[in-house]
Amino acid sequence: MEEEGQSAGGWRDTKEPEDRLRAMESSGEQPSAQPPLPGDHCIRDGDFVVLKREDVFKAVQVQRRKKITFEKQWFYLDNVIGHSYGTTFEVTGGGSLQPKKKKEESTSETKEAGTDNRNIIDDGKSQKLTQDDIKALKDKGIKGEEIVQQLIENSTTFRDKTEFAQDKYIKKKKKKYEAIVTILKPSTRILSIMYYAREPGKINHMRYDTLAQMLTLGNIRAGNKMIVMETCSGLVLGAMMERMGGFGSIIQLYPGDGPIRVATACFGFPKSFLSGLYEFPLNKVDSLLNGTFSAEMLSSEPKDNTSIEESNGIVEDKQTPEQDTEDPMTEAPDSSHPEDQETMEVVAQGPEYKEPKERGSKKAYEKQRRQEEQRKRHLEAAALLSERNADGLIVASRFHPTPLLLGLLDFVAPSRPFVVYCQYKEPLLECYTKLRERGGVINLKLSETWLRNYQVLPDRSHPKLLMSGGGGYLLSGFTVVSDNVRADATLRCSTGTLESLKTEEPAAKKQKCTESGS
Repeated sequence: MEEEGQSAGGWRDTKEPEDRLRAMESSGEQPSAQPPLPGDHCIRDGDFVVLKREDVFKAVQVQRRKKITFEKQWFYLDNVIGHSYGTTFEVTGGGSLQPKKKKEESTSETKEAGTDNRNIIDDGKSQKLTQDDIKALKDKGIKGEEIVQQLIENSTTFRDKTEFAQDKYIKKKKKKYEAIVTILKPSTRILSIMYYAREPGKINHMRYDTLAQMLTLGNIRAGNKMIVMETCSGLVLGAMMERMGGFGSIIQLYPGDGPIRVATACFGFPKSFLSGLYEFPLNKVDSLLNGTFSAEMLSSEPKDNTSIEESNGIVEDKQTPEQDTEDPMTEAPDSSHPEDQETMEVVAQGPEYKEPKERGSKKAYEKQRRQEEQRKRHLEAAALLSERNADGLIVASRFHPTPLLLGLLDFVAPSRPFVVYCQYKEPLLECYTKLRERGGVINLKLSETWLRNYQVLPDRSHPKLLMSGGGGYLLSGFTVVSDNVRADATLRCSTGTLESLKTEEPAAKKQKCTESGS
């Protein structure tokens, strides 16, 4: 209370804080900066980032002296460390990235434009520069902007084109010759667009607007206890974790040997987010429902599914026994240098070399530790599922949704939402019918979102010619308490009352008509 009174009195009576700031500025002393937050916009070594060039995205991890290939360009990400997200870099000689300086575009070339393009003939002879000339310019180290300017000056039809056609020509040439890359912070929207554009089969052709509808209909928020069953490379799981912000718990049911969280790793979540993430094998769900589940039923083999490697622009997940399953969100750094290999070979030739035995025992210890840790996490997930009070259920898998949903709904508390995604409509129609017969759900809706992109430019905004054919279907609803006996009795009672009213009402009307006729 005294400190608050002193500070309040100081602000009211004097200007001590302002004088202190002026004194610090005059002396060159910098005010103490607050420690960086987890969501800081500064790129650090080891962070997961998304490379963007025009409409093409690629998820990578920032590592020093690691060669990255993106859109026929190779470069290193060493120079991006310390810069803020959203910075645009230009690829220079030796694969180095340098921040691109914002430059005012000169409009002298675009001011002189034609009225229409009807008299322009595309015969391939309008450009004076040949491919050899352009290659020679590249060999000299001339930047992409200068090459584009040379192409404009040596084009005989550029000034005859309309202003819109000139802008389109410049944009096309810049995309081809300018080597620029923008570093973005991973998010659900960016990663879903990346997967849908490059490898939609890995996410069951789930479009980004459909994923947004799933998060909304499922009421994903901080503090929830959610159940998710997905085979979308971990994209749905990552979207849920991002929205929950590390608060609450998520139980992921997985088929096979272990959960695949490739897309989840691209988010770059901190380790604190993993404390509320649990996993449970799908083939043990029936034993939980029947009450026959025990700790001995869990497999003793570890699910080594945390290795991540890169393929076709997207980080992939593979099994390696050397990595720890406790942290499946991080990628193993590339430490296979030739110098290290040579050193290991030299040491291995020594007469008293005992490192393989020590390494083998260490691996065995780590493997046993992983088994115990995973067994513990499975038991915790089983205990959470046995409570049967989950706040929601999300299903997005390549399997038929009907048996999955009918079995997993028993773990959801009443008056909670559930959402099921499927690429096709027919399985969801069958699921819809089974749910109506089963009961215990209300507000069932089968929907499909329609999406079309628009080009928004001055005087030429219009829908784009190409659009997505479909983004999948969603079945959503809410759980309720199902009491078949009481419901049937109430239904019979209400039906009898309605029938009695219907039989009595026409009789009264006929009687009135008879009286009026007499």
